[in-house]
Amino acid sequence: MTEKTLFQPYVLGDLVLANRVVMGPLTRNRAGSGLVPNELAATYYAQRASAGLIISEATQVSAQAQGYQDTPGLYTAEQVAGWRKVTEAVHAKGGKIFVQLWHVGRVSHVSVQPDGAAPVAPSAIRAQTKTFVNNGFAEASEPRALGLDEIPGIVESFRQAAANAMSAGFDGVEVHGANGYLLEQFIKDGANQRTDAYGGSVENRARLLLEVTAAVAQEIGPERTGVRISPVSPANGISISEPQPQYNYIAEQLSALGIVYLHVVEGATGGPRDVAPFDYDALRARFKQTYIANNGYTRQLAEARLQEGKLDLVAFGHAFIANPDLVERLKTDASLAQMDMATLYGGGAAGYTDYPALAA
Repeated sequence: MTEKTLFQPYVLGDLVLANRVVMGPLTRNRAGSGLVPNELAATYYAQRASAGLIISEATQVSAQAQGYQDTPGLYTAEQVAGWRKVTEAVHAKGGKIFVQLWHVGRVSHVSVQPDGAAPVAPSAIRAQTKTFVNNGFAEASEPRALGLDEIPGIVESFRQAAANAMSAGFDGVEVHGANGYLLEQFIKDGANQRTDAYGGSVENRARLLLEVTAAVAQEIGPERTGVRISPVSPANGISISEPQPQYNYIAEQLSALGIVYLHVVEGATGGPRDVAPFDYDALRARFKQTYIANNGYTRQLAEARLQEGKLDLVAFGHAFIANPDLVERLKTDASLAQMDMATLYGGGAAGYTDYPALAA
């Protein structure tokens, strides 16, 4: 049997990926007027097209879904046209790209909400976190609880954004169900105190994620639909009392929908992998399609777990910021450049498209 490596091609649905290295979603706050991706974004993603799959920065499905300044949307014709330039640039380099669709829910600020309205959430519980607005960090605003009659509109906004993604030339869509944003706010009981069909039980708290995913899969096909989850990550002040039964159920239900992949943040987002006890192999056993693992992976850890059958693809996040040629660097065990934290959020080309490839 041929030894599995990160650098072999991989079949994902009807796509053939050049390798098993995934560029994870990375918020960079550089969208232009109208929250439209600009020419710099096309350059940025094209520089990283050697990844087997790129998952774009999180992209809001509606004006209400925004939580940070200068993050792109996918709900206007101008935004679709801007993203089309990005997908064309990636495809011209032989790459594949999914868009990550998000609604931030309570992780927002009145300054970026339509008409200065309160952000929405499953329950009126303020997120103990900060958002990036007005070129600095501010405490998240007090949210209001979504009415039951508003929830179908949330599902519809994801469905429409998925349709827009196809118009923009994306190869697929990742539903953002992680990192303390709206869909995860419904999943985790630290943020969800509802007593209706969307709160209380394991099944009820998973309902919105599953409805959104089913709507997206029906619109664009399950072979073009993925989901990201973060079972124990405390990102954006989120918490859950019993994660294992909740996420075992979610993995089973998503598998039954036939979606192409499950993307799992193992541990704390951008932090320790062992932040809380959790059996990720239980998810792997329940989800029958492609399993993408993320968080704290080195080449050595990735290939060891690949050999063990614990994962299919590996998503690298921060390493892709300063290393546009990360795949080649991993392949040759070359040293990795370090990102400049000062240019992480907002700005122009500096710290965005000016990181050199190793050959340069």
